Amino acid sequence: MNKLIIRITILLVFIIQNLKGQQIFTKNIMLMGSDFEITIVDNDQANAENMINIAIEEISRIEKLISSWDKNSQTSLINLNAGVKPVKIDLELFELISRSVKVSNLSQGAFDISYASMDKVWYFDRKMTEFPSIEKIKKSVSKIGYKNIVLNKEDTTVFLKLKGMKIGFGAIGKGYAADRAKDILIKNNVKSGIINASGDLTAWGLKPSGKDWMVAIVNPINKDKVFSWLTIKNKSIVTSGNYEKFINLDGKKYSHIIDPRTGYPTEGILSVTIITDKAELADALATSVFVLGVDIGLNMINQLNGVDCIIIDDNNKIIKSRNIEINDV
Repeated sequence: MNKLIIRITILLVFIIQNLKGQQIFTKNIMLMGSDFEITIVDNDQANAENMINIAIEEISRIEKLISSWDKNSQTSLINLNAGVKPVKIDLELFELISRSVKVSNLSQGAFDISYASMDKVWYFDRKMTEFPSIEKIKKSVSKIGYKNIVLNKEDTTVFLKLKGMKIGFGAIGKGYAADRAKDILIKNNVKSGIINASGDLTAWGLKPSGKDWMVAIVNPINKDKVFSWLTIKNKSIVTSGNYEKFINLDGKKYSHIIDPRTGYPTEGILSVTIITDKAELADALATSVFVLGVDIGLNMINQLNGVDCIIIDDNNKIIKSRNIEINDV
């Protein structure tokens, strides 16, 4: 499912310090069609640059694996053979698809990687004056359905039952890439850092000062204003929002985020922030909550261990999950 990543909903507080030789090194780079910011703590610039390049290579590898634009990728091969035959793929991609289907089950289809099959009937880049017809909306989602993704674990094959059906990783891919970059840096003995994939963020270790990383959550109505701070330690945080792309029809505001089950835009939420261990999961759950809405979405999050959530509704009201603690400004 396509998911708008807020241009800047998360501000990282980087206080460049030099304590016991440790410094913060950061590189900004365009990867996977998005802005990535890779930050590590090290006492040697040459080593830090080498480690950052290792992270970049890993993210590029993930992009090649999951891209639906690259006609030679395994993902494209799955889509090409939809309704024709199963496709054998690497175990890594198979497991990513398997986890995606599990989130689909958890969210009752609010998150669905077969969202890539959807026909475009809503236009958020130009003014719409009327709703698409019921027939067009219904047809637009006719090939969406995670239950039509057939997985064979023994053979590591994937089969999409319907011709024209497609999968895509727009609502989970950058989170997964951030996780993988972090994992490979930890294996290379990088003790502390942050991978920020356009708002899909994962952090580990401590700042050079010995303190935890701090993340500022920005007011979605006024992005220059911070409404709360979060202390994060070995956690991931993902924020998704709709307030930059929307349409107004019949006096109501509709999000660019479409419910894959109905084909209709979501409404009622400005932004969702998910905090959990893995950016991949946070990415998928942020989309899920948007589609499910405040009450059902929050109820789902409150039943999950190790997952927290901050929702800002379209009245700019802050709603928090049961166990989260934030520091108000």
